[in-house]
Amino acid sequence: MTPETEADALLIERVKLGDVRAFEMLVVKYQRRIERLIGRMVRDTDLVQDIAQETFIRAYRAIPKFRGESAFYTWLYRIAVNTAKKALVDLKRDPLVTESARFGRDEEGDETSRVENELTDGETPEALLASKQVAAAVNSAIEALSEDLRQAITLREIDGLSYEDIATVMNCPIGTVRSRIFRAREAIAERLRPLLDTRAGERW
Repeated sequence: MTPETEADALLIERVKLGDVRAFEMLVVKYQRRIERLIGRMVRDTDLVQDIAQETFIRAYRAIPKFRGESAFYTWLYRIAVNTAKKALVDLKRDPLVTESARFGRDEEGDETSRVENELTDGETPEALLASKQVAAAVNSAIEALSEDLRQAITLREIDGLSYEDIATVMNCPIGTVRSRIFRAREAIAERLRPLLDTRAGERW
């Protein structure tokens, strides 16, 4: 058990004993991550906070049934995904990732994307322009993916979840997760090859 998982477990036990403040601490800890996850699923950013709030309400009601078989945030992510999907069905809207939502603020409040942060190391204007073009191509490639592929690759590459956690969140076998991530990377690499002049078979 990692220190984070252990800390969550202690808070969860306090919640089960009726300590509302302990749940508020979990909300503070995971709210930004949950909002970013939801923001990658819905076009209307005004809905993100509402869906996040509903996610935490559902989690609070369900927490007595939480048995710790997975990490708390994995369990919470799954609730968020299901809540967002239900909201989209209720509103008769198609899930669509928006660039501003998918690459929103990170944990420290930086508004640039992780992809762009990793790519903007060049010091010259030419290098900076090239890196922004690559970042834009990555964003466009991710947006063009099917919902399942997009969700799998962003949970892995943006949120940093393990394959096991992604399988739990997406409610599918780990082999399916690996296949979706592989296919997503292939599609993204195909978009990047003209910019990076990469060889066939190489992936980002």
